[in-house]
Amino acid sequence: MSTTTTPHASTRGTTITRAASLGAVAGVIASLMMAAYAMIAAATYQGSGFFTPLYHIASVFISPADMMASMKSATAGGSIFEFFAGPALVGALVHMMVGAMYGVGFAVLARLTRVRGMALVAAAVIWGALVFVISSFVGLPLAAALFNSGDQITNMAELVGYGTFLVEHLIFGLFLGVILVMFAKRAR
Repeated sequence: MSTTTTPHASTRGTTITRAASLGAVAGVIASLMMAAYAMIAAATYQGSGFFTPLYHIASVFISPADMMASMKSATAGGSIFEFFAGPALVGALVHMMVGAMYGVGFAVLARLTRVRGMALVAAAVIWGALVFVISSFVGLPLAAALFNSGDQITNMAELVGYGTFLVEHLIFGLFLGVILVMFAKRAR
């Protein structure tokens, strides 16, 4: 006589909780890789200052004055490394929290659909493109309205440049997928 075992709800819940935890960690790391690219792009071909992306993100909650000062310094022959610790920290924290949130969403979906290996990486890159669309046309305008943040948040994708903003999100997805695959290999 053969017996078939079915996973208990508690086991499935534990698996989903573990996927969410790993997704949060992977999302934070992927958001840091995304931010590194954004900062390099800002300092090089955009010419708006290395730390400007952090100040731009921070302007959801604080004045955009530091973002503007960073941009003016970079374009007026001043330093491209204009640094304001408080706004940089706020921007980094907000960015990592959003990255963690999107990482959790993807990791849970990936676990439920049982996507693995290179298919997981490809799906994560597609997820990054989806996050680009959601952020550009829903998330950022909604955040601007909720926190009375202004056009610099509503139009962030346009101000950064849609191409650059898309590449940033594809980098997020790529690193998210690779990190989740690494976590899965390590768990085996």
